[in-house]
Amino acid sequence: MKKIAIFASGAGSNAQKIIEHFHHTNNGTAEVALVVSNKPTAGVLWIAEKENIPTLLIDKERFFKEDGYVPVLLEKKIDFIVLAGFLWKIPQALIDAYRNRIINIHPALLPKYGGKGMYGSFVHEAVVNAKESESGITIHYVDEHYDNGDIIFQAQCPVHPFDTPEMLAERIHALEHKHYPVVIEELLTNLS
Repeated sequence: MKKIAIFASGAGSNAQKIIEHFHHTNNGTAEVALVVSNKPTAGVLWIAEKENIPTLLIDKERFFKEDGYVPVLLEKKIDFIVLAGFLWKIPQALIDAYRNRIINIHPALLPKYGGKGMYGSFVHEAVVNAKESESGITIHYVDEHYDNGDIIFQAQCPVHPFDTPEMLAERIHALEHKHYPVVIEELLTNLS
Protein backbone atom coordinates (compact mmCIF):
# COMPACT_ATOMS: atom_id res chain seq x y z
CA MET A 1 0.00 0.00 0.00
CA LYS A 2 1.36 3.40 -1.02
CA LYS A 3 1.72 6.09 1.64
CA ILE A 4 0.61 9.66 0.84
CA ALA A 5 1.65 12.85 2.61
CA ILE A 6 -0.75 15.76 2.16
CA PHE A 7 0.80 19.23 2.46
CA ALA A 8 -1.75 21.95 3.26
CA SER A 9 -1.80 25.46 4.73
CA GLY A 10 -5.50 26.13 5.19
CA ALA A 11 -8.92 24.77 6.07
CA GLY A 12 -8.27 21.45 4.36
CA SER A 13 -11.41 20.81 2.30
CA ASN A 14 -9.42 19.07 -0.45
CA ALA A 15 -7.44 17.13 2.16
CA GLN A 16 -10.72 15.99 3.72
CA LYS A 17 -12.02 14.68 0.37
CA ILE A 18 -8.73 12.87 -0.32
CA ILE A 19 -8.70 11.31 3.17
CA GLU A 20 -12.33 10.20 2.78
CA HIS A 21 -11.62 8.74 -0.65
CA PHE A 22 -8.68 6.65 0.47
CA HIS A 23 -10.19 5.75 3.83
CA HIS A 24 -13.67 4.78 2.65
CA THR A 25 -13.81 4.13 -1.08
CA ASN A 26 -10.44 2.94 -2.30
CA ASN A 27 -9.38 -0.58 -3.04
CA GLY A 28 -6.33 -0.58 -0.77
CA THR A 29 -4.01 1.20 -3.20
CA ALA A 30 -2.98 3.90 -0.75
CA GLU A 31 -3.49 5.60 2.57
CA VAL A 32 -2.98 9.14 3.79
CA ALA A 33 -0.15 8.48 6.24
CA LEU A 34 0.85 12.06 7.11
CA VAL A 35 -0.53 15.60 7.01
CA VAL A 36 2.10 18.34 6.80
CA SER A 37 1.41 22.02 7.47
CA ASN A 38 3.35 25.24 7.84
CA LYS A 39 0.60 26.88 9.95
CA PRO A 40 -0.13 25.77 13.52
CA THR A 41 -3.71 27.08 13.23
CA ALA A 42 -4.53 25.39 9.89
CA GLY A 43 -7.88 23.61 9.87
CA VAL A 44 -6.27 20.67 8.09
CA LEU A 45 -4.48 19.76 11.34
CA TRP A 46 -7.83 19.40 13.09
CA ILE A 47 -9.06 17.17 10.24
CA ALA A 48 -5.96 14.98 10.57
CA GLU A 49 -6.44 14.68 14.33
CA LYS A 50 -10.10 13.73 13.87
CA GLU A 51 -9.08 11.07 11.31
CA ASN A 52 -6.17 9.78 13.48
CA ILE A 53 -3.56 10.72 10.89
CA PRO A 54 -0.11 11.79 12.14
CA THR A 55 0.83 15.44 11.52
CA LEU A 56 4.06 17.33 10.98
CA LEU A 57 4.31 21.08 11.59
CA ILE A 58 7.22 22.37 9.54
CA ASP A 59 9.65 25.20 10.17
CA LYS A 60 10.52 27.62 7.34
CA GLU A 61 14.27 27.63 8.05
CA ARG A 62 14.64 23.85 7.95
CA PHE A 63 12.24 23.48 5.01
CA PHE A 64 14.07 25.92 2.74
CA LYS A 65 17.66 26.07 3.97
CA GLU A 66 18.29 22.61 5.35
CA ASP A 67 16.99 19.15 4.40
CA GLY A 68 13.40 20.05 3.37
CA TYR A 69 12.23 17.38 5.87
CA VAL A 70 13.23 14.68 3.36
CA PRO A 71 14.68 12.40 6.11
CA VAL A 72 11.40 12.58 8.05
CA LEU A 73 9.35 11.70 4.95
CA LEU A 74 11.67 8.82 4.06
CA GLU A 75 11.58 7.54 7.64
CA LYS A 76 7.78 7.50 7.45
CA LYS A 77 8.06 5.66 4.10
CA ILE A 78 6.11 8.33 2.21
CA ASP A 79 5.78 7.36 -1.46
CA PHE A 80 3.85 10.33 -2.83
CA ILE A 81 3.24 13.98 -1.89
CA VAL A 82 -0.02 15.78 -2.60
CA LEU A 83 -0.20 19.56 -2.27
CA ALA A 84 -3.70 20.68 -1.27
CA GLY A 85 -3.64 24.42 -0.71
CA PHE A 86 -0.01 24.47 0.44
CA LEU A 87 1.29 28.01 -0.04
CA TRP A 88 5.07 27.59 0.20
CA LYS A 89 7.20 26.83 -2.82
CA ILE A 90 8.67 23.32 -2.67
CA PRO A 91 12.44 23.36 -2.05
CA GLN A 92 14.94 21.68 -4.35
CA ALA A 93 15.84 18.98 -1.78
CA LEU A 94 12.25 17.77 -1.73
CA ILE A 95 11.83 17.97 -5.51
CA ASP A 96 15.02 15.93 -6.01
CA ALA A 97 13.95 13.26 -3.51
CA TYR A 98 10.40 12.99 -4.89
CA ARG A 99 10.76 13.90 -8.57
CA ASN A 100 7.51 13.12 -10.43
CA ARG A 101 5.97 12.08 -7.11
CA ILE A 102 4.74 15.52 -5.98
CA ILE A 103 1.53 16.90 -7.45
CA ASN A 104 -0.46 20.09 -6.97
CA ILE A 105 -3.94 21.29 -7.82
CA HIS A 106 -4.35 24.82 -9.18
CA PRO A 107 -7.74 26.62 -9.33
CA ALA A 108 -7.42 27.74 -12.97
CA LEU A 109 -6.60 26.37 -16.40
CA LEU A 110 -2.82 26.62 -16.50
CA PRO A 111 -0.78 28.12 -18.03
CA LYS A 112 -3.26 30.99 -17.52
CA TYR A 113 -3.48 32.55 -14.04
CA GLY A 114 -0.53 30.73 -12.54
CA GLY A 115 2.72 31.79 -10.91
CA LYS A 116 3.78 33.50 -7.72
CA GLY A 117 0.92 35.12 -5.83
CA MET A 118 -1.76 33.37 -7.89
CA TYR A 119 -3.66 31.22 -5.43
CA GLY A 120 -7.16 30.98 -4.01
CA SER A 121 -9.32 34.08 -4.32
CA PHE A 122 -6.58 35.99 -6.19
CA VAL A 123 -6.98 33.55 -9.08
CA HIS A 124 -10.78 33.78 -9.14
CA GLU A 125 -10.69 37.61 -8.98
CA ALA A 126 -8.25 37.71 -11.93
CA VAL A 127 -10.39 35.32 -13.99
CA VAL A 128 -13.63 37.25 -13.31
CA ASN A 129 -11.97 40.64 -13.92
CA ALA A 130 -10.58 39.41 -17.25
CA LYS A 131 -14.12 38.40 -18.27
CA GLU A 132 -13.03 34.88 -19.17
CA SER A 133 -15.79 32.57 -20.41
CA GLU A 134 -14.34 29.51 -18.67
CA SER A 135 -12.08 28.50 -15.85
CA GLY A 136 -11.36 25.21 -14.14
CA ILE A 137 -8.72 23.17 -12.37
CA THR A 138 -5.29 21.90 -13.30
CA ILE A 139 -3.58 18.98 -11.60
CA HIS A 140 0.12 19.01 -12.37
CA TYR A 141 3.49 17.70 -11.29
CA VAL A 142 5.53 20.05 -9.13
CA ASP A 143 8.92 21.24 -10.32
CA GLU A 144 11.28 24.08 -9.41
CA HIS A 145 8.88 26.84 -10.57
CA TYR A 146 5.40 27.87 -9.42
CA ASP A 147 2.60 26.17 -11.40
CA ASN A 148 5.00 24.98 -14.07
CA GLY A 149 5.25 21.17 -13.98
CA ASP A 150 3.73 18.88 -16.59
CA ILE A 151 -0.06 18.94 -16.65
CA ILE A 152 -1.72 15.67 -15.64
CA PHE A 153 -5.41 16.62 -15.80
CA GLN A 154 -7.69 19.59 -16.42
CA ALA A 155 -11.44 20.09 -16.00
CA GLN A 156 -13.40 23.16 -17.09
CA CYS A 157 -16.41 25.06 -15.84
CA PRO A 158 -18.16 28.13 -17.23
CA VAL A 159 -17.62 31.66 -15.95
CA HIS A 160 -20.90 33.55 -16.18
CA PRO A 161 -21.05 37.32 -16.84
CA PHE A 162 -22.71 37.89 -13.44
CA ASP A 163 -20.22 35.76 -11.48
CA THR A 164 -18.42 37.06 -8.43
CA PRO A 165 -15.08 35.48 -7.47
CA GLU A 166 -16.93 33.69 -4.64
CA MET A 167 -19.49 32.17 -7.02
CA LEU A 168 -16.73 30.95 -9.31
CA ALA A 169 -14.80 29.57 -6.32
CA GLU A 170 -17.78 27.35 -5.43
CA ARG A 171 -17.78 25.74 -8.88
CA ILE A 172 -13.99 25.34 -8.78
CA HIS A 173 -14.14 23.67 -5.34
CA ALA A 174 -16.74 21.23 -6.66
CA LEU A 175 -14.39 20.27 -9.51
CA GLU A 176 -11.44 19.91 -7.11
CA HIS A 177 -13.37 17.67 -4.73
CA LYS A 178 -14.72 15.52 -7.56
CA HIS A 179 -11.49 14.99 -9.50
CA TYR A 180 -8.43 15.31 -7.24
CA PRO A 181 -8.87 12.06 -5.22
CA VAL A 182 -9.60 10.06 -8.39
CA VAL A 183 -6.58 11.41 -10.27
CA ILE A 184 -4.35 10.71 -7.25
CA GLU A 185 -5.59 7.11 -7.14
CA GLU A 186 -4.94 6.66 -10.88
CA LEU A 187 -1.39 8.01 -10.53
CA LEU A 188 -0.67 5.76 -7.55
CA THR A 189 -1.98 2.71 -9.41
CA ASN A 190 0.61 3.40 -12.12
CA LEU A 191 3.44 4.24 -9.69
CA SER A 192 6.12 1.58 -9.67
